[in-house]
Amino acid sequence: MTDWTSFLSAMVLALIRVSGMVGFAPFFSSTSFPVRTKAVFAAAVAFLLAPLVGSLPHAHNSISCSAIVGELAVGLVYGLSLALITEMLLFAGQIVGMQFSFSLVNLLDPNSAIQTPLLGDVFQLMGTLVLIAAGLDRILLASVVRSFRVVPLGGFALAPPAALAMVRAAGGVFLAALELAAPVVAATLLVEIAVALVGKLSPQLPVMSLTVPLKTLTGFVILMGSLALWPRFIEARFASLLDMAERLLAAPGWGG
Repeated sequence: MTDWTSFLSAMVLALIRVSGMVGFAPFFSSTSFPVRTKAVFAAAVAFLLAPLVGSLPHAHNSISCSAIVGELAVGLVYGLSLALITEMLLFAGQIVGMQFSFSLVNLLDPNSAIQTPLLGDVFQLMGTLVLIAAGLDRILLASVVRSFRVVPLGGFALAPPAALAMVRAAGGVFLAALELAAPVVAATLLVEIAVALVGKLSPQLPVMSLTVPLKTLTGFVILMGSLALWPRFIEARFASLLDMAERLLAAPGWGG
């Protein structure tokens, strides 16, 4: 960097890109972290990156409306793409909660400040633990740092295919959530069928009072057994969404 003006301009643009990611990406966007902590973290990352990214080829160390919008778009591509994992976990929890007859048990979600099903919050917490244990938060941050080489400062232009790509990715949330909840759904459906058959064979049995506890107990057993598959499942979805974000940034016509 040649002077403080270029350094500060590069730092501001880098801060905008990192802030877009921090605002929406899983783990980073959690309201468990105070806003001041997030701001200090984003500012520290931008301060450390400014001398490096500002000296890269084709970097534009000047603040303008187009540069600000472009840097914010890069951060949002990362943040919104990876936020689909949180939505997948929430939807899977809703599906499992209905099978457990917990559909009316709601809690205040600290991330969205809305009422969400109990198991939706549980699934989100377990998914966050998997993200932290697998180091996926560091992989995301490293990918954001690499993005400065693919898309230099002030060199990103919004393109219409972005919206279509994000909508298609959001559509995959429903399928991924169903895959995650499939073992519990299948087990509880089998319990319902078995109880219905027993009720037909012996009408004197209190079938209605047996269905809910049997479904709940069976579902919990299957859920605990399926937790061993969660790390591989979540890591695969995380990798696919991160690859999608990187492809969107590297696609022709996106960089300026």
